[in-house]
Amino acid sequence: MNSLKKLICAAAFALGTTGAAIASPVMNDWVFNPNGGGFTTGQVIDEYLDFNGNAFIQLMPSGGNSFSFREHAVFNIVQADSNGQLFPMNFAGGNVTATFEARGNGEFGGSFTFSGGTIRMYRNPDNNEYASTDGYFGANLGEVIAEFDVLGGGGLVDESGVPTRNGQVSVFAQAAPGMLATGYFFNSAGQDLSRQSILSFAFTNANTLGTPSTTLVSEVACQYAGFTAGGCTETTYRNRPGEYFFIGSNGQFKLAELNEVPEPGSLALFGIALLAAGATARKRKGLQK
Repeated sequence: MNSLKKLICAAAFALGTTGAAIASPVMNDWVFNPNGGGFTTGQVIDEYLDFNGNAFIQLMPSGGNSFSFREHAVFNIVQADSNGQLFPMNFAGGNVTATFEARGNGEFGGSFTFSGGTIRMYRNPDNNEYASTDGYFGANLGEVIAEFDVLGGGGLVDESGVPTRNGQVSVFAQAAPGMLATGYFFNSAGQDLSRQSILSFAFTNANTLGTPSTTLVSEVACQYAGFTAGGCTETTYRNRPGEYFFIGSNGQFKLAELNEVPEPGSLALFGIALLAAGATARKRKGLQK
């Protein structure tokens, strides 16, 4: 077990000793079937789904050095464990995509935290629609196969509110029974996770996107986020750090089974512990090189 997983277990145990619910470690060898065709024809996931995409961030100063924010993001999910076994190729075409809406608070030159939001994952049977003008950048087409409530996570930002430390950001969320579609997600024993409470963890590298395309601006900022400021009326969009900007991101999406349904406060605390655990693990890895 690597240092990150050990720290995850330690964080879960600490919560358990204070009367909070205990979460299992991140799942290994679970099964994802992008077509919803069940366990036997799915793909074994060693640990995570890979994702990449873009987000539009709007900052609202709230006095002193503080701000609140809104984030709208679109993602494409094409493989797992960075193994090159692409879902469209292995599963007869189509796209697996996701949308992300979140809100939170932060301090310029400090940290930020998510206070709520929603992750939705889609299975679109048609090819090559992501990054198009259909729906929101082609990311919300087809069947909703999973929905998660965002409960915590965060990262560090510079004086203009842009993520720092290579854009390291975490998101912690939960799906209650019935929020995952049947036939898509299974644990290693073949149990359909749609009937369970499931935790999700997303760890990303999110960095400012200097020149977002006209389509990205129109689809994500103007349409999805409902942005009405200068960026959606000017011929050429320009980021305004401290107010609004685009980021490009890529990362890992992990799952964990939940032994009990925890209180939101406990989930948020666990998410913060995971963020610290991830940072510690990365630091140790860097020192060992």
